[in-house]
Order: sequence, then C-alpha cells, then structure tokens
Amino acid sequence: MSLPHAILTALLEKPSSGLELTRRFDRSIGYFWSATHQQIYRELGKLEQAGLIRALPSEVPARGQKKEYEVLPAGRAELAEWTRRAEDPKPYRSALLLRLRAAAVVGTDGLEAEMRRHLASHQRQLGEYLDMEERQFPPGRDSEPDRLRHLVLRGGIELERFWVGWLTEALDGLEELEGPPRGAGRGGPAAGTHS
Repeated sequence: MSLPHAILTALLEKPSSGLELTRRFDRSIGYFWSATHQQIYRELGKLEQAGLIRALPSEVPARGQKKEYEVLPAGRAELAEWTRRAEDPKPYRSALLLRLRAAAVVGTDGLEAEMRRHLASHQRQLGEYLDMEERQFPPGRDSEPDRLRHLVLRGGIELERFWVGWLTEALDGLEELEGPPRGAGRGGPAAGTHS
C-alpha cells in the first residue's frame, strides 16, 4: 500500500481538508498505514499537481483558510487500477523479534519488561478494535462497503489476537528459561555443564 492511495481512499469516502484528513488517519487508516501530518500535506500537494485531486472552491477566500480536497475522475481511475494490481507481500520486519534473536546470543536481561510492555500495548489495541467493531458494525449493517470495512477491522483484530497469544506464550517460555536450572537441587548436573 502507498500513502497516495490511502489518501485517495479517504478523500473518496469524504472530501476533507488536510487537517480533517490527518485526524481521520489518526482514527482509522492510520491503524494499518501510518503517516505524519507533514507527509499527508506533502502528498496532497503532489496529488493535486498530478491532477488526481483538486481543492474545492471556497465561497469566502481568505488567507490561511483550510482547503478542502476532492478526488477527480483521474484519481478514482488510479485508485481502481491500483486495487487490481498484483503486489507480493512485503517481508515482515520486527525489532522485537530481532531482539529475541539477539537475546539468544547476549542473554535475556531486561527483555521480559520490554515484552510485557508490548503485550500491554497489543491488549489495549485489541480492546480498542473490539470496541470499534461493536460501535461501527452492529447486526444488520451489511452493505458491501460496510462488509469490506469490517473485514479490514477483523484483520486488525486477528493480528492483535495473534500478538497477545504469541507474547503470552513467549513470556511463559522466557520465565522457564530464567527459572532455576533443571536438576538444580535434585542432584542433577549443574547448569551449563555438558557431557
């Protein structure tokens, strides 16, 4: 996905000013495609120069007044073409998974606290998504656009469920690693001894 297509999608849903668009990103599209306010404003300028969007005429032009943008037919055509285009999944990058791999070499000191912080964050996000689902998709709301938007939200819910489950399992495994060495105190071999 690319920022220009995210912006075209949001503007087709509702013409907006740059400020309104950044707020909408913070509440919806930003959950799966984030962008800073500066990036959004910069991209609006590029889309306008490319003839894909236009600023709506203002009834009372005034200096510093916010522009409201709408998508032009060329922008709609570009977005439709983009949705049909083949695109391979991008390789997943995670600093947390890399830290776990590094911990196998340098030790796990401090790792548990960071993993618990990630777990709490994913639990909060899951709760937020479930609340959104309840508010935005009550029974009977099943138009095609609603079903597609709900599928996007369901994808977010399932990803958060994965992370909550995986982090819980990983923390349990980490506690086992940090527990007393197997056999210690029972006449077994000392930790780190190899036969």
